[in-house]
Amino acid sequence: MITKSHLARLGLFDTRVPRYTSYPTAPQFGAQVGASQFADWTGHIPEDSQISLYLHVPFCRRLCWFCACRTQGTQTLGPIAAYVQTLKQELALLGQVLPKGVTLSRLHWGGGTPTLLEAGMIRDLAQAVFDVTPLAPGAEFSVEIDPNELGPARMAALAEAGMNRASIGVQDFDPAIQKVIGREQSYEVTRRAVDMIRGHGIEGLNADILFGLPHQSPAKITESVMKLLSLNPSRVALYGYAHVPWVARRQTMIPSDALPTPEARLELFETARQLFLWDGYDEIGIDHFALPSDGLAVAQKAGRLRRNFQGYTDDASDVLIGLGASSISRFPQGFAQNAPATSAYVAAVRDGRFSTARGHAFSGDDALRARLIEALMCDFRIDTGEILARFAVSRATLDQMFRQVNDSVDGLLRHDETGLEIPEALRPLTRIVAKGFDAYGMDRSRHSAAI
Repeated sequence: MITKSHLARLGLFDTRVPRYTSYPTAPQFGAQVGASQFADWTGHIPEDSQISLYLHVPFCRRLCWFCACRTQGTQTLGPIAAYVQTLKQELALLGQVLPKGVTLSRLHWGGGTPTLLEAGMIRDLAQAVFDVTPLAPGAEFSVEIDPNELGPARMAALAEAGMNRASIGVQDFDPAIQKVIGREQSYEVTRRAVDMIRGHGIEGLNADILFGLPHQSPAKITESVMKLLSLNPSRVALYGYAHVPWVARRQTMIPSDALPTPEARLELFETARQLFLWDGYDEIGIDHFALPSDGLAVAQKAGRLRRNFQGYTDDASDVLIGLGASSISRFPQGFAQNAPATSAYVAAVRDGRFSTARGHAFSGDDALRARLIEALMCDFRIDTGEILARFAVSRATLDQMFRQVNDSVDGLLRHDETGLEIPEALRPLTRIVAKGFDAYGMDRSRHSAAI
């Protein structure tokens, strides 16, 4: 039987590790990848294939203190309107190098707060996207929605543009906790937003909720989860709050002495997890839950679950192009990231060039290790047969890698000729296990706690 003390000894409560939404992780990106590589990799996308497209809107009406994303506050429409024009220019640049017939399997608008765009801007930007590359049949168009910034006009524009999945941030419904993290959003406001979304026939609803927030307790997170379940989301991301004030200065507003201990964080996670399972949700990977009919649950059962910068996905595309400041693109050849600072991004695009500032070109055994880590993060299991069929690695080498990783956790993984598996009791350690396949060094301060 695996106890808390055993998990502690294996590093669950004092280790900082990547979330592994990519491999190599973003801190490993360097200036060796620039605009020319981005253009070249885009030009080598097969004609008539499907890709994913992500658009980043870095503006918020107010800056939530818990958030570590690259965002900036604005109270006026001017900066947003100017930024939309820059996105349209970037789309035009993309259209010049994108091969013929490429369509979108996924389109996602994230931020920041995309719902700060006025209705006319939403329609204009969507049309600019579809002029370059239209949605494929059955494609998914999702948008991150701040319920505080959603009215009938914006909602109608999103629906007319083709949005068929909405993603809302909840974080926590407790008013006192909301005040401490700088994100006041009542259940009633959230309920109205959900009613508007569903009123336009959009059934796909994602929701994010956090554990590990200041003053959270099992009783409080239970109440928040029960309120969230009353909204019947299709899928839920249960993320651990990452307190990194040395990276996100706004987090200095959050009292660190009110944060739960690592052991309490595990209890909060398990409390919420059990509530989702009891309500009929399937557990997806390390921190997602989905109704059995949702695409994530279907993909997991079929062995098609993937992981990207938005977390877990059922998208099968090998290419994800990110537009906007700080956005990251993924190609079979590697990763490319736009200039993180909005000013640098805007300057490059207005000068008629892509703003790619850093990235990573795959080399050596990057692709092999990326798949080993993704398999653990998605399925908690690596299938030896699949790896041997896809990669130029010997069974002996792969077996040695498995033994080394298993030894790092006291030999508690299931390791035989068919592969390597993380038993259910050890799944809180998944990111730590995955780190065993990471060939790159890491700065602990750049990553979040393992729980």
